[in-house]
Amino acid sequence: MREGRTTIVHTLALMVPFLVGTGFLELASRAGWVESYLLPAPSAVVGTLWTDRVEFLAAFQDTGYSALLGLGVAVAIGTLLALVFSLSEWLERALYPYALFFQTVPVVAVAPLLVIWFGFGRPTVVASSAIVAFFPVLAGGLAGLRSAEPSLMDLFRLYGASRGRVLVGLRIPSAVPQYLTGLRIAAGLAIVGALVGEFVGGGGLGSVVDVAKTQQRVDKVFGAVLLATLLGFLATLVMGRVETWARRRLS
Repeated sequence: MREGRTTIVHTLALMVPFLVGTGFLELASRAGWVESYLLPAPSAVVGTLWTDRVEFLAAFQDTGYSALLGLGVAVAIGTLLALVFSLSEWLERALYPYALFFQTVPVVAVAPLLVIWFGFGRPTVVASSAIVAFFPVLAGGLAGLRSAEPSLMDLFRLYGASRGRVLVGLRIPSAVPQYLTGLRIAAGLAIVGALVGEFVGGGGLGSVVDVAKTQQRVDKVFGAVLLATLLGFLATLVMGRVETWARRRLS
Protein backbone atom coordinates (compact mmCIF):
# COMPACT_ATOMS: atom_id res chain seq x y z
CA MET A 1 0.00 0.00 0.00
CA ARG A 2 2.80 2.38 0.93
CA GLU A 3 4.64 1.68 -2.32
CA GLY A 4 1.43 2.31 -4.26
CA ARG A 5 0.95 5.70 -2.60
CA THR A 6 4.59 6.58 -3.30
CA THR A 7 4.13 5.71 -6.98
CA ILE A 8 1.01 7.89 -7.19
CA VAL A 9 2.83 10.82 -5.56
CA HIS A 10 5.76 10.47 -7.97
CA THR A 11 3.39 10.29 -10.94
CA LEU A 12 1.58 13.44 -9.82
CA ALA A 13 4.91 15.20 -9.26
CA LEU A 14 5.78 14.45 -12.88
CA MET A 15 2.39 15.22 -14.39
CA VAL A 16 1.58 18.52 -12.68
CA PRO A 17 4.49 20.53 -14.18
CA PHE A 18 3.80 18.95 -17.58
CA LEU A 19 0.11 19.85 -17.50
CA VAL A 20 0.80 23.37 -16.26
CA GLY A 21 3.47 23.94 -18.92
CA THR A 22 1.27 22.52 -21.69
CA GLY A 23 -1.66 24.67 -20.60
CA PHE A 24 0.49 27.80 -20.58
CA LEU A 25 1.83 27.07 -24.07
CA GLU A 26 -1.70 26.52 -25.35
CA LEU A 27 -2.82 29.81 -23.84
CA ALA A 28 0.21 31.68 -25.17
CA SER A 29 -0.41 30.40 -28.70
CA ARG A 30 -4.15 31.06 -28.71
CA ALA A 31 -3.73 34.53 -27.19
CA GLY A 32 -1.16 35.46 -29.83
CA TRP A 33 1.65 36.00 -27.33
CA VAL A 34 3.89 33.92 -29.58
CA GLU A 35 3.60 33.23 -33.30
CA SER A 36 2.44 29.74 -34.22
CA TYR A 37 5.23 29.34 -36.78
CA LEU A 38 7.72 29.71 -33.92
CA LEU A 39 5.95 27.74 -31.21
CA PRO A 40 2.79 25.85 -32.23
CA ALA A 41 -0.01 25.17 -29.79
CA PRO A 42 0.15 21.73 -28.13
CA SER A 43 -3.30 20.99 -29.57
CA ALA A 44 -1.92 21.63 -33.09
CA VAL A 45 0.96 19.23 -32.44
CA VAL A 46 -1.45 16.56 -31.20
CA GLY A 47 -3.65 17.14 -34.24
CA THR A 48 -0.68 16.68 -36.56
CA LEU A 49 0.34 13.49 -34.76
CA TRP A 50 -3.16 12.12 -35.32
CA THR A 51 -3.54 13.29 -38.92
CA ASP A 52 -0.14 11.89 -39.97
CA ARG A 53 -0.25 8.95 -37.55
CA VAL A 54 0.63 6.37 -40.21
CA GLU A 55 3.80 8.25 -41.18
CA PHE A 56 4.74 8.94 -37.58
CA LEU A 57 4.17 5.35 -36.49
CA ALA A 58 6.33 3.99 -39.32
CA ALA A 59 9.07 6.50 -38.50
CA PHE A 60 8.82 5.71 -34.77
CA GLN A 61 9.25 2.00 -35.44
CA ASP A 62 12.09 2.61 -37.90
CA THR A 63 14.06 4.73 -35.44
CA GLY A 64 13.41 2.31 -32.60
CA TYR A 65 14.58 -0.68 -34.64
CA SER A 66 17.74 1.08 -35.83
CA ALA A 67 18.54 2.23 -32.28
CA LEU A 68 18.02 -1.31 -30.99
CA LEU A 69 20.42 -2.69 -33.59
CA GLY A 70 22.96 0.03 -32.78
CA LEU A 71 22.67 -0.71 -29.06
CA GLY A 72 23.20 -4.40 -29.77
CA VAL A 73 26.39 -3.67 -31.70
CA ALA A 74 27.61 -1.34 -28.94
CA VAL A 75 26.87 -3.94 -26.25
CA ALA A 76 28.67 -6.70 -28.15
CA ILE A 77 31.82 -4.68 -28.87
CA GLY A 78 31.86 -2.77 -25.57
CA THR A 79 31.40 -5.89 -23.46
CA LEU A 80 34.09 -7.80 -25.34
CA LEU A 81 36.60 -4.96 -25.00
CA ALA A 82 35.79 -4.54 -21.30
CA LEU A 83 36.57 -8.21 -20.73
CA VAL A 84 39.80 -8.00 -22.73
CA PHE A 85 40.96 -4.82 -21.00
CA SER A 86 40.22 -6.29 -17.56
CA LEU A 87 42.48 -9.23 -18.34
CA SER A 88 45.31 -7.27 -19.98
CA GLU A 89 46.49 -3.97 -18.56
CA TRP A 90 48.90 -3.61 -21.47
CA LEU A 91 46.09 -3.83 -24.03
CA GLU A 92 44.04 -1.36 -22.05
CA ARG A 93 46.86 1.20 -22.06
CA ALA A 94 47.37 0.68 -25.78
CA LEU A 95 43.74 0.70 -26.96
CA TYR A 96 41.64 2.54 -24.37
CA PRO A 97 42.60 6.02 -25.67
CA TYR A 98 41.24 5.01 -29.08
CA ALA A 99 38.03 3.82 -27.45
CA LEU A 100 37.80 7.19 -25.72
CA PHE A 101 37.80 8.77 -29.18
CA PHE A 102 34.18 7.66 -29.65
CA GLN A 103 33.19 9.61 -26.56
CA THR A 104 35.07 12.81 -27.31
CA VAL A 105 34.39 13.28 -31.03
CA PRO A 106 30.85 14.55 -31.76
CA VAL A 107 28.91 12.04 -33.83
CA VAL A 108 27.58 14.95 -35.92
CA ALA A 109 31.11 15.46 -37.23
CA VAL A 110 31.53 11.76 -38.04
CA ALA A 111 28.06 11.20 -39.54
CA PRO A 112 28.93 12.47 -43.07
CA LEU A 113 31.82 10.00 -43.15
CA LEU A 114 29.46 7.20 -42.19
CA VAL A 115 27.35 7.97 -45.27
CA ILE A 116 30.47 7.69 -47.43
CA TRP A 117 31.48 4.40 -45.82
CA PHE A 118 28.09 2.71 -45.41
CA GLY A 119 25.85 4.58 -47.84
CA PHE A 120 22.40 6.01 -47.21
CA GLY A 121 19.88 4.08 -45.17
CA ARG A 122 19.88 1.87 -42.10
CA PRO A 123 23.59 0.86 -42.00
CA THR A 124 24.63 4.48 -41.43
CA VAL A 125 21.93 4.95 -38.77
CA VAL A 126 22.95 1.78 -36.93
CA ALA A 127 26.64 2.74 -37.05
CA SER A 128 25.88 6.21 -35.71
CA SER A 129 23.80 4.76 -32.90
CA ALA A 130 26.48 2.23 -32.00
CA ILE A 131 29.23 4.86 -31.88
CA VAL A 132 27.30 6.99 -29.39
CA ALA A 133 26.22 4.04 -27.20
CA PHE A 134 29.55 2.22 -27.23
CA PHE A 135 31.57 4.05 -24.59
CA PRO A 136 29.09 3.86 -21.65
CA VAL A 137 28.97 0.08 -22.12
CA LEU A 138 32.76 -0.18 -22.15
CA ALA A 139 33.27 2.20 -19.22
CA GLY A 140 30.55 0.62 -17.08
CA GLY A 141 31.72 -2.91 -17.83
CA LEU A 142 35.39 -2.15 -17.18
CA ALA A 143 34.70 -0.27 -13.95
CA GLY A 144 32.46 -3.10 -12.79
CA LEU A 145 34.99 -5.80 -13.58
CA ARG A 146 37.51 -3.95 -11.43
CA SER A 147 35.14 -3.39 -8.54
CA ALA A 148 35.58 -6.84 -7.00
CA GLU A 149 36.53 -6.85 -3.33
CA PRO A 150 40.32 -7.13 -2.89
CA SER A 151 39.83 -9.59 -0.01
CA LEU A 152 37.80 -11.88 -2.28
CA MET A 153 40.45 -11.57 -4.98
CA ASP A 154 43.07 -12.66 -2.45
CA LEU A 155 40.88 -15.57 -1.40
CA PHE A 156 40.52 -16.78 -4.99
CA ARG A 157 44.29 -16.54 -5.50
CA LEU A 158 44.90 -18.35 -2.21
CA TYR A 159 42.99 -21.32 -3.52
CA GLY A 160 44.90 -21.21 -6.81
CA ALA A 161 41.98 -20.13 -9.00
CA SER A 162 42.86 -19.48 -12.63
CA ARG A 163 42.30 -16.09 -14.26
CA GLY A 164 39.29 -17.49 -16.08
CA ARG A 165 37.81 -18.80 -12.85
CA VAL A 166 38.35 -15.46 -11.14
CA LEU A 167 36.70 -13.72 -14.08
CA VAL A 168 33.62 -15.96 -14.15
CA GLY A 169 33.26 -16.54 -10.43
CA LEU A 170 34.06 -13.10 -9.05
CA ARG A 171 34.70 -10.29 -11.52
CA ILE A 172 31.62 -10.74 -13.71
CA PRO A 173 29.11 -11.04 -10.82
CA SER A 174 30.69 -7.98 -9.18
CA ALA A 175 30.46 -6.04 -12.45
CA VAL A 176 26.72 -6.48 -13.02
CA PRO A 177 25.44 -3.33 -11.19
CA GLN A 178 27.84 -0.88 -12.87
CA TYR A 179 27.54 -2.69 -16.19
CA LEU A 180 23.75 -2.32 -16.13
CA THR A 181 24.10 1.36 -15.27
CA GLY A 182 26.24 1.75 -18.37
CA LEU A 183 23.61 -0.08 -20.42
CA ARG A 184 20.87 2.24 -19.14
CA ILE A 185 22.86 5.28 -20.22
CA ALA A 186 23.74 3.66 -23.55
CA ALA A 187 20.07 2.87 -24.27
CA GLY A 188 19.14 6.54 -24.16
CA LEU A 189 22.18 7.61 -26.13
CA ALA A 190 21.42 5.01 -28.83
CA ILE A 191 18.26 6.95 -29.69
CA VAL A 192 20.27 10.17 -30.02
CA GLY A 193 22.81 8.48 -32.26
CA ALA A 194 20.08 6.98 -34.43
CA LEU A 195 18.45 10.39 -34.93
CA VAL A 196 21.78 11.96 -35.92
CA GLY A 197 22.36 9.14 -38.38
CA GLU A 198 18.88 9.65 -39.84
CA PHE A 199 19.54 13.34 -40.41
CA VAL A 200 22.29 12.43 -42.88
CA GLY A 201 21.37 8.87 -43.87
CA GLY A 202 17.62 9.24 -44.12
CA GLY A 203 14.71 7.33 -42.63
CA GLY A 204 12.90 7.37 -39.30
CA LEU A 205 12.01 10.34 -37.14
CA GLY A 206 15.20 12.17 -38.11
CA SER A 207 14.09 12.23 -41.73
CA VAL A 208 10.62 13.44 -40.69
CA VAL A 209 12.22 16.34 -38.82
CA ASP A 210 14.51 17.15 -41.75
CA VAL A 211 11.68 17.20 -44.30
CA ALA A 212 9.32 19.12 -42.00
CA LYS A 213 12.02 21.73 -41.45
CA THR A 214 12.29 22.45 -45.15
CA GLN A 215 8.48 22.67 -45.35
CA GLN A 216 8.34 25.07 -42.38
CA ARG A 217 6.05 22.58 -40.60
CA VAL A 218 6.99 23.45 -37.05
CA ASP A 219 4.07 21.45 -35.69
CA LYS A 220 5.39 18.34 -37.42
CA VAL A 221 8.90 18.97 -36.12
CA PHE A 222 7.55 19.18 -32.57
CA GLY A 223 5.54 16.01 -33.11
CA ALA A 224 8.60 14.07 -34.26
CA VAL A 225 10.70 15.46 -31.40
CA LEU A 226 7.99 14.44 -28.95
CA LEU A 227 7.98 10.89 -30.29
CA ALA A 228 11.79 10.75 -30.19
CA THR A 229 11.67 11.87 -26.56
CA LEU A 230 9.08 9.20 -25.82
CA LEU A 231 11.30 6.58 -27.48
CA GLY A 232 14.30 7.60 -25.38
CA PHE A 233 12.18 7.60 -22.23
CA LEU A 234 10.88 4.10 -22.95
CA ALA A 235 14.38 2.78 -23.64
CA THR A 236 15.74 4.25 -20.41
CA LEU A 237 12.70 3.04 -18.45
CA VAL A 238 13.05 -0.54 -19.69
CA MET A 239 16.76 -0.66 -18.89
CA GLY A 240 16.08 0.91 -15.50
CA ARG A 241 13.57 -1.85 -14.73
CA VAL A 242 16.10 -4.48 -15.78
CA GLU A 243 18.74 -2.85 -13.59
CA THR A 244 16.40 -2.77 -10.58
CA TRP A 245 15.44 -6.41 -11.10
CA ALA A 246 19.08 -7.49 -11.37
CA ARG A 247 20.11 -5.56 -8.25
CA ARG A 248 17.34 -7.24 -6.25
CA ARG A 249 18.40 -10.66 -7.46
CA LEU A 250 22.01 -10.00 -6.52
CA SER A 251 21.26 -8.50 -3.10
